[in-house]
Amino acid sequence: MSFQAYLDNIKIKTGKSPDDFKKLAEEKGLLKPGIKAGEVVAWLKKDFDLGHGHAMAIYSVFKGLNEQNTDNTIDKHFSGEKEKWLSVYNTLIKKIQSFSTDLKTAPVASYISLLRGERKFAVVQVTKDRMYIGLKLKDQSPTERFELAGNWNTQMTHKVAVISSKELDKVLFSWLQKAYDQNAPKK
Repeated sequence: MSFQAYLDNIKIKTGKSPDDFKKLAEEKGLLKPGIKAGEVVAWLKKDFDLGHGHAMAIYSVFKGLNEQNTDNTIDKHFSGEKEKWLSVYNTLIKKIQSFSTDLKTAPVASYISLLRGERKFAVVQVTKDRMYIGLKLKDQSPTERFELAGNWNTQMTHKVAVISSKELDKVLFSWLQKAYDQNAPKK
């Protein structure tokens, strides 16, 4: 789903445009310096019944971020000390493409979404020490390696930390395949 489609769906659901939400947020004092994204998102979810993705889209409008922002490229995620993870990421994507006909990547400020068509099934977040992979899986118990995502990314159910390319193994790809399969486009 494009960024504009997110905003259009929010308008259909609530009758409000991003500017309407911005005015309301200003009235509540939610755009003052020091206010965290989580506070704004919680307000949007509670008062307007928005999902996390929709609430983050509105928040990104408040902060002047959107998918046209050239800083949100995949390259940005692999700059400086994180550059060493680019080859691991490329291997990951190539392997996913072996079982995917409709893989899309969508970088945002803090992670890269992996989409099946328009549905997110995984995310990748890179730090200087590791690459986290978040997975959206229903009815899957956590393991020692694949822990619950919790607050790390509320759109994902599980996460795994990759600290070397050797961890791009059959087990990881079976979990990715399962997440991909479970998140087929709605008909």
